[in-house]
Amino acid sequence: MDNVTKLSFKGQAIFIGLDVHQKNWTVTLRNNKLDLKTFSMNPNPKELYLYMNKNYPQGNYHSVYEAGFCGYWIHRKLSQLGFKNIIVNPADVPTSHKEKDQKRDPIDSRKLARELENGSLEAIYIPTEQQQAARSLSRLYFKAVKERTRIKNTIKSFLQFQGVEIPRMDQVSHWSGRFIQWLKGLSFAEEENQYYLNCLLDNLQNKRKEILDMLRVMRNTSKNNPIISYLKSVSGIGFLTAYSLHSELIDIRRFKNINHLASFIGLIPSIQSSDDHEIKRGLTCRHHKHLRSQLIESAWVAVRHDPALTQSYNQYIQRMPKQKAIVRIAKKLLNRIRYVWLNEKEYVTGVVC
Repeated sequence: MDNVTKLSFKGQAIFIGLDVHQKNWTVTLRNNKLDLKTFSMNPNPKELYLYMNKNYPQGNYHSVYEAGFCGYWIHRKLSQLGFKNIIVNPADVPTSHKEKDQKRDPIDSRKLARELENGSLEAIYIPTEQQQAARSLSRLYFKAVKERTRIKNTIKSFLQFQGVEIPRMDQVSHWSGRFIQWLKGLSFAEEENQYYLNCLLDNLQNKRKEILDMLRVMRNTSKNNPIISYLKSVSGIGFLTAYSLHSELIDIRRFKNINHLASFIGLIPSIQSSDDHEIKRGLTCRHHKHLRSQLIESAWVAVRHDPALTQSYNQYIQRMPKQKAIVRIAKKLLNRIRYVWLNEKEYVTGVVC
């Protein structure tokens, strides 16, 4: 028994494809272009480590899973356990037609392990826990604003349905304190209608308070952040947009140039090219759903306050519709944002670039 050689995979790379779900993980192990095993296990990084350490001791463990509901905690735990883990965008994983047609967990995990070994996967950026918290708060804020708008629209629809005439803007400013008091003063013969309106008004006031509380936290946690101050110096960029940009982009240096950054946000056209023919089909459908709309809204403000952007906008609308022109302005605005962030200096209004 003394001559028994101990199992060792020292210096050998084991590639691990993880198809992660809430109740279980499907795992594929791959080594030297060979699928070793595909199995299901509990969703626990420590269990995976113990399994690998028992069956493939001293190996170099390379793992991958797709970005999704589980976030980054699996990545952080695997990294602590010695795995060289990456997270990938599901849309960027090379997939055959058969794999698309027969989508199952074992097929997905084998595909991930195969492409990880082939070196064809590009990892997404992993924020720190503090950066992730700021991003979550930013997204929660805009979700709350969207919910507030939904409540307001429901109230207006209810009044129109009941035949109640809403005062003109010059009589009662909409959604001001006076307007809310006017709404509270409405009375209906039916108790159900009165209760319905009162519930909506209570929900609106609660949502307003929630938004103000979130805004207070955002301001307090970012008051010593110089980057947000630099971003606010750019025409059209207010505090909320600056906070959102900082929490979503995190590190501007991870984008190698302005085109890379514009592609991430979605300010580039979708192009279909074949031979000498090239068709531009408008803005790409692949975009950052929070930042693209915010930047386009900011561009409409910027063209009124930045003479250089006003000049560019006037030139653009000579040869294209206004909606296309404002997208060009949004990309110029993005270039200004990138400049002040990289150089950590405030923007000078009126600079032509």
